[in-house]
Amino acid sequence: MTHTPKPANALPQLDWVTCPHPEGQHRMAFWRWGDVNARRVVVCVHGLTRQGRDFDRLAQALMARSPEPLQVICPDVAGRGRSEWLSHASLYQIPQYASDMLAMLGQIQLQLGADKPLQTLDWVGTSMGGLIGMVLAGQPLLPLPIPIRRLVLNDVGPAITWSSVQRMQAYVGQYGQFRDLDEAAAALWTLSQGFGPVLPEVWREMSAHMTRPGIDGALTLHYDPAIGVPLRALTPEAATAGEASLWGLYDQIQAQTLLIRGGQSDLLTAATALAMTQRGPRAQLEVWPDCGHAPTLTAESQMAVVSQFLWGA
Repeated sequence: MTHTPKPANALPQLDWVTCPHPEGQHRMAFWRWGDVNARRVVVCVHGLTRQGRDFDRLAQALMARSPEPLQVICPDVAGRGRSEWLSHASLYQIPQYASDMLAMLGQIQLQLGADKPLQTLDWVGTSMGGLIGMVLAGQPLLPLPIPIRRLVLNDVGPAITWSSVQRMQAYVGQYGQFRDLDEAAAALWTLSQGFGPVLPEVWREMSAHMTRPGIDGALTLHYDPAIGVPLRALTPEAATAGEASLWGLYDQIQAQTLLIRGGQSDLLTAATALAMTQRGPRAQLEVWPDCGHAPTLTAESQMAVVSQFLWGA
């Protein structure tokens, strides 16, 4: 029997968790879809400059297809969306983000209560969100409530091309004011061609969550420009060292893993994707030829692939 979800037009609940960082603490926002008492949890984590509402459609599709009560948790990673901006740009890095996710999952378990432990924990990560997932799934001694059962990596792996890093270095944090949502959506689309086919109304909806009030009635983007500082400080040598570390983590992942690659991706090469099917968790590979970096997971066919992987429905 399929669990009956909230109506398709329902809105997610906004919640917060207080997370420690080396200079104090900050609040991270997360969006919860579905049943707050559900012991089956899917966490969906966005890419570098995005935010949790990117997963509105996927979250509703997962609830509709879930065989049991489910909650889908979509955090705004620190410095994005409704989350607080960090006090120092150097903190905008994967280890801090992974620490924040542990705090969030600990709070979710507390909300369920000691007598209702989580039953399953699955992870869907786009780009940066996938890297965070690898860090959590690849370290068995981390204090997760339960191990990650199934891991979806959306166009990301341990090896990232230097050309894609340079592309991101050129635009992340470099934004200004937009007269209205249409202008903002158009500007965002020029940076997002790799997302592949997206219906105009879906893109406008996604772009609305990417903006916040600016100056004199204008709009600006909904993230701290300082998130680009660590990225611009990255060198080829540091990237190579980080890649070796990530492969080590990948090789320790026990979760059943689905790797999605945009066939035109400039970040995840075909060679890296193939290697990911042959080592570590031996990921199941899906290649979508009409996408680059990174598919939005908003098309019916894309959402069906994810839900089929998570619970064969």
